[in-house]
Order: sequence, then C-alpha cells, then structure tokens
Amino acid sequence: MPAQASEFLFDASLLPASLCASLPEGLSLRPLASSDYARGHLSLLSHLTAAPDIGSEAWSSRFDDLARVNSAQLTYLAIVIVRDSADSLVAQATLVLERKFLRNAGIVGHIEDVVVDPAMQGNKLGLRLLEVLTALSEQCGAYKTILDCDPKNEAFYVKYENKGCEMAKYRK
Repeated sequence: MPAQASEFLFDASLLPASLCASLPEGLSLRPLASSDYARGHLSLLSHLTAAPDIGSEAWSSRFDDLARVNSAQLTYLAIVIVRDSADSLVAQATLVLERKFLRNAGIVGHIEDVVVDPAMQGNKLGLRLLEVLTALSEQCGAYKTILDCDPKNEAFYVKYENKGCEMAKYRK
C-alpha cells in the first residue's frame, strides 16, 4: 500500500516535480515515509554500509525524532525511489541542512547516504537523487551543497568539485 502524505518525513510538494517525473516508468520518488521500514529501508542502506536491523520500533522512533526536527525547522530530508509494482525501495539519499554563522548566517546542504540497489544500478537513479537533492538544497537557500564519497566513486560525482579530503574519527 502506498504511503499517505501525512506519513512523509517532509512535505512532498517541496520536491521538484520535473525532476521527479524524469524517472524511468514504474518508479516514483518521494520523501521517506513512516511505513518504509516494511519496504526494506535498512536492507537498502546495507548496500552502502553496515545497517543491521534495529527493529521496527527503533526505526519508527528514529523516524519520529527526525519528523519532529523537521516540524520545527526543515533540516533532515531523506528521499527514496520506489519500484511501484513491488512497493519496495530501490534507492535513497539524504540532504541535511546545516545552519551556519558564516556567509551571513548561511545554509550548507550536505548530501549523505546515497545508495542504489545493485539490481537497479545503471538506470541513472543515483544521478536523479543528486539532481533532486541539489535543487532542494538550493531551494532551501543553501549557498553550497557538498558531499563526501569514496575515491572509487569520484567519477560519478563529476558535477561536484573535489575540494580536498575528508577526515574522520570513529568512536571505539
């Protein structure tokens, strides 16, 4: 059963209709929905990194946390591509809006967690996700949109300028 509008993480009308319509037949793009745990959201994310099944209760709790953040100020915008015939998720990406003191109290859009089911790769779904989130970032007033990627994926992100390297320290 398709997700209802009230289930979405943010207002679907914010998504650029022309870009959403550019998907191959049988696919649709929308915000993450509160019912997407059952559509295999964590399984899809596991193609990107470790995403053990935290259970529907913990997943729903995190979704509710993010929805509350968005109700106060649009901050966390996760989008998904759905295979309509199977009502299953085949791609997802997230835009996080960071409010800064720099650049006249500007906003930076961070694109995160871009993943396409391996069976669906080669259909330009990743490109569509990037186009939608970049447009959404600009629509929200971001002065720049950035992303990090594995060096082996750098060629995919040709529209983004390489500005250096990312450093990370993980908690042990």
